[in-house]
Amino acid sequence: MASRRYFEQTASSLTSLGRNELKRRIRNFKGRFKLDFTDEYLNKLSSDRLRHILLAALISAKR
Repeated sequence: MASRRYFEQTASSLTSLGRNELKRRIRNFKGRFKLDFTDEYLNKLSSDRLRHILLAALISAKR
């Protein structure tokens, strides 16, 4: 149940972030693994896709 709550809270908090903040958090992600995306690639993605990447990274790092 705690993992579901974490997912819901994390997903909700990401909805309020703007595009630049999402890109900043992806570039500066500190977890068990490194996210290695170029600025050029991130600039081509929609805000929803950026949220998806960051959410997936946060959920995976939590495990």
